[in-house]
Amino acid sequence: MTTETAAPMPTGRVAVLCGGVGAARFLRGLLEVHDPTAVTGIVNVGDDSIIHGLHISPDLDTITYTLAGADNPDTGWGLRGETWQAMEQLRAHAAANAIDAAADAAGWFSLGDRDLGTHLYRTSRLAQGAALSQITAEICRTFDLRLRLVPVTGDPVRTRLRAADGRDLSFQEYFVRERHSVEVASVRFDGADRARPDPAAIDALESASAVIIAPSNPIVSIDPVLAVTGVRDLVSSRRDRTVAISPIVGGAALKGPADRLMRELGLEPSVVGVARHYAPIASTLVIDPADEALADRVEAEGIRAVVTPTVMSAPGVASALATTCVGLAEGRA
Repeated sequence: MTTETAAPMPTGRVAVLCGGVGAARFLRGLLEVHDPTAVTGIVNVGDDSIIHGLHISPDLDTITYTLAGADNPDTGWGLRGETWQAMEQLRAHAAANAIDAAADAAGWFSLGDRDLGTHLYRTSRLAQGAALSQITAEICRTFDLRLRLVPVTGDPVRTRLRAADGRDLSFQEYFVRERHSVEVASVRFDGADRARPDPAAIDALESASAVIIAPSNPIVSIDPVLAVTGVRDLVSSRRDRTVAISPIVGGAALKGPADRLMRELGLEPSVVGVARHYAPIASTLVIDPADEALADRVEAEGIRAVVTPTVMSAPGVASALATTCVGLAEGRA
């Protein structure tokens, strides 16, 4: 009788620049084929906000909940099995006292009761002096995650969007209150030039055999990570080991406003525009078969084009994509 043993998972260190749902889905596939303890997700904090008096870290939480299998499929954010009693009570107070709830976050930013527990814990630990990276590790431990998730910085970095009508919006005002429907004239990352990168993020980028830029919004998910002092230069120095995945497929974003933002900011909303954006820091761009006809134009931007399925809606696509990307970064493909 013969006994089959599973092949050992690869253990080369992998660093992934992350933001939002696309990164969460990619990481989930990566953890299926790679030793989780060798994976570091370096996460955008430009979306972080103080809402209802609590420190909210949307990208850190989306990735954590998704990897734990606890994400809410109905809302696309927060935890599954939610109740909303706290928000209902908050709005009841506003209504009873003739306070215009729509004028502030009470009227447009909802947090489920279980999700509130995460934000209460983060906020109280920050008040005790714990670093955001330490708190993130503690929350990952709660959900029994074995990879390392780190905020790119523990210092305040805030994405701000200037609307075409002149309004200056926080990311959450743009994304949630306005439902990303307003035209954007410019984007900036307040505090990024003063922020110190988290040491774990630097260590991961310096030691990784593969650096992957997840299929996240280039403008408001990846650029805030790169804007933190020294991060862009470090990623650029690892360009031969860096592979980016296009979040644009067939000229459109799979989720969110990436294509529209690129167009409004004067960037071509296609894999060619993504290639132009990432060519200084990545040697390879992975594009979906839907864009295979544009591969030559991608490579004309000075970045290698590799065609493989990137739409992670079917079982196995994310893990196959992860295997391909790590192999490309390590020079095995």
